[in-house]
Amino acid sequence: MKMVLGIALASMLATAASAQDSPFRKELKRGDLTGTNMEIITSISELKPGDVSMRHIHHGDESYYFLEGGTIELPDGKQMPIPTGTVGLNVRDTPHGAYKVVGDKTIKLLTVHIVDKGKPLYDSPPK
Repeated sequence: MKMVLGIALASMLATAASAQDSPFRKELKRGDLTGTNMEIITSISELKPGDVSMRHIHHGDESYYFLEGGTIELPDGKQMPIPTGTVGLNVRDTPHGAYKVVGDKTIKLLTVHIVDKGKPLYDSPPK
């Protein structure tokens, strides 16, 4: 359940089918990961009720922490509450996404991505 929840939650960050970035994301800090061809990106994302995410991947790992929880609706119509304090990790190139924030609460999360430098932070999953 934790892995499914983790994969589902990170999807809220991207919104375009050819995902390059998210309009919900505010980048706080970016820097090189010492001794590698990777970078670390720290961001805050806020998704209001009605905001929709698209399925996407990251070219590296993503860690997240929900500063403010809420409820999301999955593609099958099932609603899932996300409690404040939910924490998780999504591994490289794992497709996740495609849902809508429902209810009356804005969801706010902190993310840290450790990704390949020069590749898009959000990308469309392979078909």
